[in-house]
Amino acid sequence: MEAERPSTHHKAWQINIDRARHGTFAEIGAGQEVARWFFRVGGAAGTVAKTICAYDMAISDAIYGVCDRYVSRRRLQSMLDYEYDRLLERLDAKRGADTCFFAFANTMAARSFTYRESGHGWMGIKFQHTPRARPSEILMHVRMLDTEILREQEEIGIAGVNLIFGAFYYCGEPPLLIASLLDGLTRERIEVDLVRFSGPAFCGLDNRLMSLQLVEQELTEATLFTADGEVLQPAELLYKKPLVIERGSFRPMTNLTLAILENATREFGGDEPPEVIVEMTLRQLRTGDRIDHADFLARVDTLGTLGHTVVISNHLRYHRLVPLLRRLTPKRIGFAMGLRNLRELFDEEFYTDLPGGILQALGELFQGDLELLVCPAIDPQTGKPERPEDFQPPPHLRHLYAHLQANDLIKTIPIDEKLLSINSPDVLKKIESGDLDWEAVVPAPVSALIKERGYFGYKA
Repeated sequence: MEAERPSTHHKAWQINIDRARHGTFAEIGAGQEVARWFFRVGGAAGTVAKTICAYDMAISDAIYGVCDRYVSRRRLQSMLDYEYDRLLERLDAKRGADTCFFAFANTMAARSFTYRESGHGWMGIKFQHTPRARPSEILMHVRMLDTEILREQEEIGIAGVNLIFGAFYYCGEPPLLIASLLDGLTRERIEVDLVRFSGPAFCGLDNRLMSLQLVEQELTEATLFTADGEVLQPAELLYKKPLVIERGSFRPMTNLTLAILENATREFGGDEPPEVIVEMTLRQLRTGDRIDHADFLARVDTLGTLGHTVVISNHLRYHRLVPLLRRLTPKRIGFAMGLRNLRELFDEEFYTDLPGGILQALGELFQGDLELLVCPAIDPQTGKPERPEDFQPPPHLRHLYAHLQANDLIKTIPIDEKLLSINSPDVLKKIESGDLDWEAVVPAPVSALIKERGYFGYKA
């Protein structure tokens, strides 16, 4: 049985009596809820070197520099850097030999009389894991889901204490550290949609795996990272942008899946170029009851060679993903897919858990300006290409399908018919068996990386 983790009160008290820890708290927005815990439990003189709340924008700019967005990763980083440097300037000579210094900061947009949207913000800690060590950092972004101002403030305080405690006592076990971020809270109250580790305390740690942990442990619905592996909070890249998305397992990306995405992007058009992302669900990453992290990184690395941003979500069905995307952007969304995916959308067996069945699912899917960009497929009966216009759903759903077509919500994307015979499971079998035919149906950069690193069971 997993050992019961300490309460927020106990965490703050344990840090206060740990004479090896001493630091600064800088908080903007929603009060000084994290520092308050350390004063509340007693013994704060052992931990707290300074607390500050530069609430006025002019004061904040004077201390931390001018910033275009006050609730942002950039503002958080400037707060951490400034406070940590000042702390060492003033105290390192006196007590640096036996003290691990730290700076904690947050910048939050909580509910108020003028701000009625769900609260969110950034918090982080810059700390020494041993005296006079080069500093390490943990940054995270949170969304507060409560509807009451006081409860949001409470969440901020608890989450901040969890982060500080995790940095001090769980830094050698990052998955446990991530799990502990919601101690004393619930997923219904708060979401952690980004966490980023850096520094000597986390040497060799891959932040993409830590982002995956956020989804695996259900701290968030989805996580995002760029082609070069940088972890981003989804809104940093996708906020108010048109989107083109292709879902799949990408094990590996083939010439067909790449052509679907590229042709769908061209057909999408519009005055503003869309953000193009590829997305995988946890189910597509699982082997049995576990996720093979090496296989996950192989997929992500091969997608990165093609310059693609990757999203990992816990939403198996298309309609479940749309509310998440609509929180990020009101603009056009295009789902690039094959005809097989379209057939599944009209399979009522997938919607038995919904009171409204397929009508409810499609209503949730087609929110706002959204379209399906569908590639033809080979008909197994005739061996000839079947286009979305030829697709025949069950008779009682044909009027519904005709309605979507008539309103241009389902569009056919052109494709080289020679590519339609490519089958990803067959490609994977050829890679594992040593049949070199697979190289002709996989993008050259992907093929080169598979051979270089031995991905997907490849043996030279």
